Amino acid sequence: MGYIIALISGALMSIQGVFNTEVTKTAGMWVTNSFVQLSAFLVCIIAWFVTGRENIGKLFEVDHKYMLLGGVIGAAITYTVIKSVGNLGPARSALVIIISQLFVAYLIELFGLFGMEKQPFLWKKAIGIAIAVIGFIIFRWNEK
Repeated sequence: MGYIIALISGALMSIQGVFNTEVTKTAGMWVTNSFVQLSAFLVCIIAWFVTGRENIGKLFEVDHKYMLLGGVIGAAITYTVIKSVGNLGPARSALVIIISQLFVAYLIELFGLFGMEKQPFLWKKAIGIAIAVIGFIIFRWNEK
């Protein structure tokens, strides 16, 4: 089930990137980004009401307060995806984003950052990242 959810997530990210880039052409970067974050907030509030209403006060019990920066990072993600799709197109930007995600996620695992369990270095994972980079090079091979 995790793979299916991840596939849906990737598809939604690609579609959202294109939608947001197109809206930015009319409404501008920060209006678009604000609308994206506000509409996401409203959907989350509705989902919270429908699914059980966990205690909001628990947010203040989070041990490492920097972990609460997810929304700030979300705004930065929206901005950078819009800019990359606008400059590179949806396919190239998705490839670069995925390679970056893979590389950073592997570093997080290797060093046990942000509370994640530290994992040993494995050549097969490093080779997998290298193959992804080679895939990007092949993807771009005949571009003008």
